[in-house]
Amino acid sequence: MALFIIRKLLLFAVVIVGVSVITFFLSTVVPGDPVRLALGQFATHEQVEEYRRELGLDQPVYKQYAHYAGRLLQGDLGVSIHTGFPVKSDISKFFAATFELTTISMIVALLIGLPLGVLSAVYRDSLLDHAARIISLSGVSMPVFWLGLLLQLIFAVWLGVAPIGGRVSSQVSAAHPLKSITGLFLIDSILTGNWPFLLDFLKHLALPAATLAYSSLVIITRMTRANMLEVLRQDYVRTADVYGLPRHKVIGKYALKNALISTVTIVGLAYGMALSGTFLVETIFSWPGLGRYAASSIINSDYPAVMGTTLLVALIYTVLNLLVDLVYTILDPRISYR
Repeated sequence: MALFIIRKLLLFAVVIVGVSVITFFLSTVVPGDPVRLALGQFATHEQVEEYRRELGLDQPVYKQYAHYAGRLLQGDLGVSIHTGFPVKSDISKFFAATFELTTISMIVALLIGLPLGVLSAVYRDSLLDHAARIISLSGVSMPVFWLGLLLQLIFAVWLGVAPIGGRVSSQVSAAHPLKSITGLFLIDSILTGNWPFLLDFLKHLALPAATLAYSSLVIITRMTRANMLEVLRQDYVRTADVYGLPRHKVIGKYALKNALISTVTIVGLAYGMALSGTFLVETIFSWPGLGRYAASSIINSDYPAVMGTTLLVALIYTVLNLLVDLVYTILDPRISYR
């Protein structure tokens, strides 16, 4: 197992290097002048050239990449051309909001999607099964931006029970300022006992988390149902039923563990995709996350920010890939990475 993890980590290093090279050279051929965008249209030619020299953009591309790679090895992602702050600090601030949103939404999707998929397979062709299939089909065919706007219209405009956007109200933030410990509002408000801030944050979190959770829930439900139907037809499950084992034990211990292998893969991919930046949801609900930061960086040709975001996305997917492989060994003892 240790050798397998070491091999994976070495492959991850190769992936990160490859992604950095491809992204860096593609960024240099994209039309647009980041220096002109940063200084504005009224900047003189001398000011533009001086700022270009400060950023090292007047050098050949291979020299620019060599300098960037050297700083990257030291953990320096550079300075954002658009915001003027270190890319590392920008990403840590925006990623905390995205991590909080996607993690809570994925937990909700798992708590609802897994039982719904299992029950739909166990009680096949029942009313519950038909309802679950309708929910799954509607979720697959429903664009996430449309669902977000619909939830805003119903719960924020018509009923007025939830805020229309943002991460926390400015009034609550001013009256009950939060002491930052981890950067995660949910954890920090609990650790510091800031209950008014926590309540307001949960109100703002409800609609975007529900939007993200529904899009993941339908995939988890469909995959779990399909895998459970296949496993329930296997001989060892039928044998366990014939021996008179309790039905819940047959379903939970023998069938579900084997059915979860494919579902874990889907969950890992969905979680990685959400962590890499849920741009549409964050835009609709004005959520200050990584997706909005990445989109703004691309629009402003902010090369350091684009590079930092891309490398973070590659790192997220590679780490999740390793975790999924390790979960396989827990679910199925036959899988070994010796």
